[in-house]
Amino acid sequence: MEIAILGGDGYCGWATALYLSARGHNVTIVDSFVRRLWDYELGVQTLTPIRSLKDRLRTWHNLTGRTITLHVGDLSDYDFVASMLRSVEPEAVVHFAEQRSAPYSMIDRKHAVATQLNNVRGTLNLLFALREGHPDCHLVKLGTMGEYGTPNIDIEEGYLTIEHNGRTDTLPFPKQPGSFYHLSKVHDSHNIMFACRIWGLRATDLNQGVVYGTMTDEISLDETLINRFDYDEIFGTVLNRFCVEAALGQPLTVYGRGTQTRGFLDIRDTVRCVELACMNPARRGEFRVFNQFTEQFSIRELADLIQQLGTKLGLEVTIDSLPNPRVEAEEHYYSAKHSKLVDLGLTPHVLSESLLDSMIAIAVRYRGRIDPSLFLPRVNWREVRNSRCHFAP
Repeated sequence: MEIAILGGDGYCGWATALYLSARGHNVTIVDSFVRRLWDYELGVQTLTPIRSLKDRLRTWHNLTGRTITLHVGDLSDYDFVASMLRSVEPEAVVHFAEQRSAPYSMIDRKHAVATQLNNVRGTLNLLFALREGHPDCHLVKLGTMGEYGTPNIDIEEGYLTIEHNGRTDTLPFPKQPGSFYHLSKVHDSHNIMFACRIWGLRATDLNQGVVYGTMTDEISLDETLINRFDYDEIFGTVLNRFCVEAALGQPLTVYGRGTQTRGFLDIRDTVRCVELACMNPARRGEFRVFNQFTEQFSIRELADLIQQLGTKLGLEVTIDSLPNPRVEAEEHYYSAKHSKLVDLGLTPHVLSESLLDSMIAIAVRYRGRIDPSLFLPRVNWREVRNSRCHFAP
């Protein structure tokens, strides 16, 4: 297939681009490199040393003979989006090109506005460009399980059949987003669903859980291809942070009681889910939703796993509870359905001791790049400011 990966220089986008290229698809990466700029703004860096995209693409071509095309531009520029689509003529567009951090969106007013402008405007530009010249192209959009929040009922895959006053209808599942970032994703979902209904576009919304892991078969081919390993409190994931803290012998920083439960999946499952969605497109006019995760864990369960493994590896690992900077339910029901991708052929990886061992090994290998000052939370949901906060030293 001819597939465009929007945000292909980022964590999920880079792994997906290599995976699809390795399987014979013609892949185009579209990126503005703003993700790298955000690191500079915040004074942080990924644990793993990321080479320039030019070096990464050259190395991939030299190793495999496969060429990944690059278009540099921003989705906020409609003319660029329309021109890129005319040049590529993709059968599927995989849309990762959004600001994806809840804490970033909660720093202050400026970051909240920037998040929603970047995400909602970019997706709207893409929808209009698809309608104008590529109405049969399948949009595969990365959503988030965070759109749902933590309702006291089972979370269905996108839709809920209800009966009210003797009448029955199937409606979008109620959304309870927990940050301005998650709100932007809800706006995206509504805009895409509306565009499918009135213009006959086809789209799949992949409501993804928390992704873990750095290595895939493709990335392991060469050090130059290595993926991001973010551990800071703005863009890092909780599992990455725990692995880095364990590698340094620092206490694992659990927010609150750690009973918050979420869905998780391996990066190797992320790329496979995207391929399954591309190879089995939605119908014209259809907006379908897949819940993209494989297992559920509480934060405390993950901390306990890292502590146990760290002890086996000879690391002294303790656990500290911090006041929760987020406004979220810590004691809650959480049961989300996630069968549609399995029905299409996904064979999930599970979080194993060997995988955690390899993640800690990466943290130990690059220990000299760790900045312990990035472990503690600096953004408080209850104190979102109007003025801009300065993080970079």
